[in-house]
Amino acid sequence: MERRTFLKAAGGTAAVAATASLAAPAISQNRTEWRMVTTWPKNFPGQGTSAERLAQTIGELTDGRLNIKVFGAGEIVPAFESFDAVTGGAADCMHATPYYWQNKSKALNFFSTVPFGMTTGELNAWMKFGGGQELWDRVYDGFGLKGWSAGSTGVQMGGWYNKEINTVADLQGLKMRIPGLGGEALSKLGVTTISLPVGEIFSALQSGTIDATEWVGPFNDLAPGFYKVAQYYYWPGMHEPGTAAEFTVDKAKFEALPNDVQRIVAAAVGDESERFTAEFNYRNGGALDVLVREHGVQLKRFPTDVLQAWGEASGEVIASLRDTGDPLTKETTESFLKARRELMAWSRIGEQAFMNARLLDYTYG
Repeated sequence: MERRTFLKAAGGTAAVAATASLAAPAISQNRTEWRMVTTWPKNFPGQGTSAERLAQTIGELTDGRLNIKVFGAGEIVPAFESFDAVTGGAADCMHATPYYWQNKSKALNFFSTVPFGMTTGELNAWMKFGGGQELWDRVYDGFGLKGWSAGSTGVQMGGWYNKEINTVADLQGLKMRIPGLGGEALSKLGVTTISLPVGEIFSALQSGTIDATEWVGPFNDLAPGFYKVAQYYYWPGMHEPGTAAEFTVDKAKFEALPNDVQRIVAAAVGDESERFTAEFNYRNGGALDVLVREHGVQLKRFPTDVLQAWGEASGEVIASLRDTGDPLTKETTESFLKARRELMAWSRIGEQAFMNARLLDYTYG
């Protein structure tokens, strides 16, 4: 993630102050109204539509006792001010991804994704059975929040580039939109990184403000039309092997809900998480075909030496978190790395071996 501060202090404070008085949850005849801010444009395919589905499901399952109105990025506050909007009272909940808030705690990266880290299935295993959720709860407790994983985009693409990347030297001086620890690792290889919300990426790429961008993958990248302003589409996306979205609420407001409504919210998030992940998995294949066949996108695999250099740099970034002075970040890093080692041992002879065997030359269907 880019080193500059996400939140513009003056603008962010003003936005929160101006809207906080309007954002207190309305409670009438056992009916509560919440406002959800998101880091995505309104109804953006995938993340934005998932936020809308989640709000609708909660409203239906609670018979209107909890109604959530969804606001896209910029409708109440800019995308990267969503965290402060919830903690400051301008909104009641948000749909985002935790690594956007690494300026609050570096530990939050691990609940989204980290470079060369864990796939969606592996990350979910750690979150549910390896202590990941408990660690996330402890981090967010410090901000008065409660978060749940709201779905995963799966393994992402390596991004859109306006020039070919043939060697590590080709990364020198590149200006790229890439957040999170993957961006920090690339900066060690000479890349100038910047973090932008999705609504600003196309114009930055078109104007030459940036030379490259990562976003998600074929399904999510088709809608913004990045293929119109960048020729090369690189894989694999080692920087984000299984990026998780979040549904995060003001913890005090959540705990003020009736117990059955609390349980409905948690169950609805779990259900939507499955739908979110399934949609990305299903739609990526068709979208990739459209990008290649209809729009002439050139798929490129990162050279092995680039992947190795990126991996080494990523290891240095992760090691710095393990050695940090913040005890909770250190504990989270160690827990994540332990789970990664154990899960990789199984994935290598489980899913990876199966995937490799499936590519053998044989007739099927």
